[in-house]
Amino acid sequence: MTASTSGTRLRPPRNPVDRRAVGWWATNLILLFAAPVVVLLGLGLLITPARFWLLTPAVVIALAGLVAAVALPRWWFRVHRWEVTDVAVYTRTGWFWQEWRVAPLSRIQTVDTRRGPVEQRFGLATVVVTTASAKGAVTLPGLAHERAEEVAAQLTEATQAVPGDAT
Repeated sequence: MTASTSGTRLRPPRNPVDRRAVGWWATNLILLFAAPVVVLLGLGLLITPARFWLLTPAVVIALAGLVAAVALPRWWFRVHRWEVTDVAVYTRTGWFWQEWRVAPLSRIQTVDTRRGPVEQRFGLATVVVTTASAKGAVTLPGLAHERAEEVAAQLTEATQAVPGDAT
């Protein structure tokens, strides 16, 4: 498939996320699964007659969380790609259900960086590119903090040079 105006071929984005994103995603999964495990363990220790019925799901959830925290971040690292060119922002995610997003610079309304507490711990940031699309913002997660600042500055400068009002 080619773009009709420039003759540019649509191709996969070139840049992987930062390698530290694997640890960030794993930590997020551990925290996600740890919350119900801690509650079930606490209740299981306090409510003796229901101990089996509370500790069994705690173990199952903990094992599922462990498997998810080991496997999924490595898988996500393989499939998350992004790229910024002089005409658009490209992202690709997903393995089974792949999603490719292309946001032309002329449609970009805002460029933000976001750093949650766990992202900060890993020295990462997410660039959020808001467009006039009903699909929502295009996100570039798992970038090194310094790289995210560079990308945000690059996009801000590039969108200023593109004529139009991004609506």
